[in-house]
Amino acid sequence: MIDHDPSTPIRDVRFAVVDTETTGLSTDDDRVLQIGVVVARGDGSVEHQFVTYLKRLTWGFGHVGAFHVHGITRRQLRRGMKPVEALEMMNVLIDGCVFTAHNAKFDLGFLRSDSVRLEVPLKVTGPLCTLTLSRRLDPERTMSHKLRDVAARYGKSTDRPHDALADALLTAAVLPSLLAAHRVNTYGDLASHFG
Repeated sequence: MIDHDPSTPIRDVRFAVVDTETTGLSTDDDRVLQIGVVVARGDGSVEHQFVTYLKRLTWGFGHVGAFHVHGITRRQLRRGMKPVEALEMMNVLIDGCVFTAHNAKFDLGFLRSDSVRLEVPLKVTGPLCTLTLSRRLDPERTMSHKLRDVAARYGKSTDRPHDALADALLTAAVLPSLLAAHRVNTYGDLASHFG
């Protein structure tokens, strides 16, 4: 949990920017393949990066999902952390931070599904969704709000789309611009954007 005075400047607030790569879109039937976490300040300075594949007991043929999208192989997964260990590490990293993601409902949905199944409760403050922040700036929906397109509007890009760490870094890079566009200057301003 975060114990911030509402007047804490946004530059002093820590964000755990999280991205996941999954086998599909269903939290019931699909699983997390990769987790990336970037701990950054509200001014965009990065304090820590973490990424791991998730090593499960079995990954049957075809069970890694859309390989043509994420490019993750069973061999890579075998080198990853066990899901329980990965969630425990993520809990350490997100402690004292605002959980942030581009489409937070998606990423948090998968992580919470694993957390319930594996009995590793998540300690989440927020969440803050950069997809929602971007859409609120475009009420007529005249623009694309995919991460790559939002990033391009702020002069940011990645050469590794659909890699959890690269996408978390890209989200962290656009976060200060989105906060500034919403005139978020303090932790108190930020809290109204949670959910």
